Amino acid sequence: MKRLLTVSLPLVFVAACSGTSPSQTNSIDINAAAVRAQQSVDAYNADAPVEIAEPDAVTENDVTAATGSNSAERTPLDPPAPGTPGGLPDDRTPVSEAPFTPDSAQGAANVVQTYYAFLGERKYAQALALREPKGDAAAFAEGFNGYSEYHANVGAPGAIDAGAGQRYVTVPVQIYARLKRGGTPVYEIGSATLHRSGDIDGATTAQRTWRIQSIDLKPAPKR
Repeated sequence: MKRLLTVSLPLVFVAACSGTSPSQTNSIDINAAAVRAQQSVDAYNADAPVEIAEPDAVTENDVTAATGSNSAERTPLDPPAPGTPGGLPDDRTPVSEAPFTPDSAQGAANVVQTYYAFLGERKYAQALALREPKGDAAAFAEGFNGYSEYHANVGAPGAIDAGAGQRYVTVPVQIYARLKRGGTPVYEIGSATLHRSGDIDGATTAQRTWRIQSIDLKPAPKR
């Protein structure tokens, strides 16, 4: 809808002298004054009336077209809560923040937390360095290229499985991410298995350090 802004025109006054005769004052050419007044009015009218259009209402489609986003992308990710289908085990023992030794089960869980923090920051080379074996860096990064964001919740680690000089531990993992295409949320649940060598003769420091040997994930049940 448009509205018109009407611009008022100036009033033009012609001064008259009273109490004096033409011989006592400069003469005033009324016709010339009228012409000048009309020219002033015409000049003012050249720009009037000024038409001001009210802006149209901004629609949801306008925002989407301008930003490339949609309602799915603006909806916060909502991973299933612990103890519910698709959530981490509700064992009431989340990853502890108390001091721990690097070779403990808690140390293994910390490696998993660090791994997913790197992925969330797109630091793929640093994340890959925590895997065993490491694999191809380019192919690894390409596997996450389809996500606009990628996060994980990490649960409390299980007990260390020791045998034949090797150590293994399983850490629950819950993924909540978003695809670039369509902003589709992705929820997965599973676990990471970590490995290190025990304190055996000949084992290097690197071999005695927890590394992620495998990650097993599956889609979370739909809610």
